[in-house]
Amino acid sequence: MRLSCHLSAQIPRGIVDAPRPKTTEVPVSSHITPLLERNRAFAATDTRMHTPRLPFLPHQGLYIITCVDPRTDPAQFLGLRFAEAIVARTVGGRVTSAVIQDLSYIGYLVESKAPEGPYFEAAIIHHTDCGSGLLADEPLRHGFAQRTGYDEDALADLPVLDPAATVRADVERVLSDPRISPRITVSGHVYDVDTGLITTIVEPVSPMGSAAALAGR
Repeated sequence: MRLSCHLSAQIPRGIVDAPRPKTTEVPVSSHITPLLERNRAFAATDTRMHTPRLPFLPHQGLYIITCVDPRTDPAQFLGLRFAEAIVARTVGGRVTSAVIQDLSYIGYLVESKAPEGPYFEAAIIHHTDCGSGLLADEPLRHGFAQRTGYDEDALADLPVLDPAATVRADVERVLSDPRISPRITVSGHVYDVDTGLITTIVEPVSPMGSAAALAGR
């Protein structure tokens, strides 16, 4: 008690009595809150119990790579159900180094933990009217590179202006990467946002088959 009084005596009265600054907290509305009711409805079913024997062996044997565009939700345009596919979504559906890492990892898991398979198909899907095409605009691309530090030349390779051409390039990137399991298959497709239809551009092929074809040239 004495110590407290002594310390108070050493502090100028103006400091002790100074009002604390008021902070005004602006309420932030949550966009996910309205969907939590759907979550509760999902949790009330037994859907989550229908899982594959291993989580990296989806029921349909698919690893889908597609765009972040909300118009390109594979649960809708492919009618995917629970645990039927692994889904990766990137800008433009492009195969980035992170996608290669994930594909490599899942392929390695299958080889290591379930060598009998089944092995999956990596289905790469690009789409028409893709927002990644805006990166073809040099000032916009330069501004984004300046803000983020991303390599501008690398950004210049991302735009999906001709989805049939870019999906072929991404299929080839996967097939030619030595880190990818040779026991998976890779295919390429284009989704038309106007018609809702998918066109297959590259039929499923394995890295092993691709390597053999290249060696035979």
